[in-house]
Amino acid sequence: MTLRLTNTLTRQLEAFEPLQPGRVSIYCCGVTVYDLCHLGHARSYIVWDVLRRYLIWRGWQVTFVQNFTDIDDKILNRAAEEGSSMEEVSERNIDAFTIDMAALNILPPDRTPRATRCLEAIRALIGELEASGAAYSADGDVYFAVTRARGYGRLSGRDIQQQQEGASGRTSDAEEARKHHPFDFALWKGAKPGEPSFPSPWGAGRPGWHIECSAMVRQELGDTIDIHLGGADLIFPHHENEIAQSEAATGKPLARYWLHNGMVNVGGEKMSKSLGNFTTIRALLQSGISPMTLRLFVLQAHYRKPLDFTAEALQAAASGWEGLNAALGVGDRHAERLGWSSAPGGSEAQDPPLDSGLAALRERFCAAMDDDLNTSAALGELFELARPLRSLANRLRVGETAGPAEVALAPRWRLLVELAGVLGLVQEAPADAASGAGSQPEVATIEALIEERRQAKANRDFNRADAIRAQLQEKGIELVDKPGGVTIWLPKA
Repeated sequence: MTLRLTNTLTRQLEAFEPLQPGRVSIYCCGVTVYDLCHLGHARSYIVWDVLRRYLIWRGWQVTFVQNFTDIDDKILNRAAEEGSSMEEVSERNIDAFTIDMAALNILPPDRTPRATRCLEAIRALIGELEASGAAYSADGDVYFAVTRARGYGRLSGRDIQQQQEGASGRTSDAEEARKHHPFDFALWKGAKPGEPSFPSPWGAGRPGWHIECSAMVRQELGDTIDIHLGGADLIFPHHENEIAQSEAATGKPLARYWLHNGMVNVGGEKMSKSLGNFTTIRALLQSGISPMTLRLFVLQAHYRKPLDFTAEALQAAASGWEGLNAALGVGDRHAERLGWSSAPGGSEAQDPPLDSGLAALRERFCAAMDDDLNTSAALGELFELARPLRSLANRLRVGETAGPAEVALAPRWRLLVELAGVLGLVQEAPADAASGAGSQPEVATIEALIEERRQAKANRDFNRADAIRAQLQEKGIELVDKPGGVTIWLPKA
């Protein structure tokens, strides 16, 4: 089987072939850290987390880079509103982002460059563009000359008139007057009174948004990468401008595959603060929605299509997750009683071969994922796996005895755990246990502590890792470490 992905650049479904056999380089556009992440961010980062997990599961060595934009007008405006600083706003929201992503079981990026920590590379790239004639300075600003970019507009498919309409209204009249062409965009912005600034050959100022990502891609991954990711709202102008400036500097393609996820609607309308339908990840989880319910909800739709967030759709996802969660938990809760091994790839030297039915189901799962990440069809295979396991869990819960047929379900359960893990779906504490008598900490707190423990173990700070485990045990939470560095949690019996 061959993984095929829809490439926004070519508008075709293409077989995936990385630059280097066995290795995949990925750059994912990160957040501008001026506020908490919203449902649209959840959709994007869950989808790209599944892509990454699937590539790793299929045997590729993946390097996943995701940036933070920590220089931006929105951050400066928020700092002014609060009477704080750009750094304080950025650091607070980077911490919040880390907690929210951990709660949704999204793997941390391998590298997280920030604009403020990439200034040397940004200035160097701007200098190269200016030296080549692709950029020009004007009164302390530096602009990219789009007329020097071959094929400008090919990613978004916009013609000149559409580009002009898209460019209008984004800059002041004074800035427009400094440009050689209406579509030219800022690479470096001269400092305004009272704003944070950084030194440069063109005077004190700060980088433009688009140049930040081009510089970080090159700094972290090189001139050309395998996959560039983002939401559909980034196609124009951000990704279009990334291509223009990067390729003008290097003469090489910036990325071989461009993937974009669809937008989130709320009750049929585009999610926005002005419409009052803006929802943050934090608010959703604190309202009682489980992280895996939200993850399942996102994965039920194809990543390129719009996702409509409604109470009915969320309730359907909650019901679906309840069944999957029960099936995933049956082995951890009743393994000794059933005589099952604890997990796939556990203490045995090797799991026994799958029977023909399970092998065929695994192949169908792979075929769905290879078909442009068809997570909806892949979930269908998980529900098929889970059906008898959920029934078994219900019978065991009321005290019934398991017979030989139930004991023989062990390979099915191990395959379910494995494939659910590919989609980032892991067992959660049942809702009734998690909300009982205030004895369980909030999900986001648990996941944040689990992520802190993972980082501590990676840094060989085993005393801290053990202390976190003990802290959660005191709160009635038991941690179970799975193969591949995955940790699930469940209430202590």
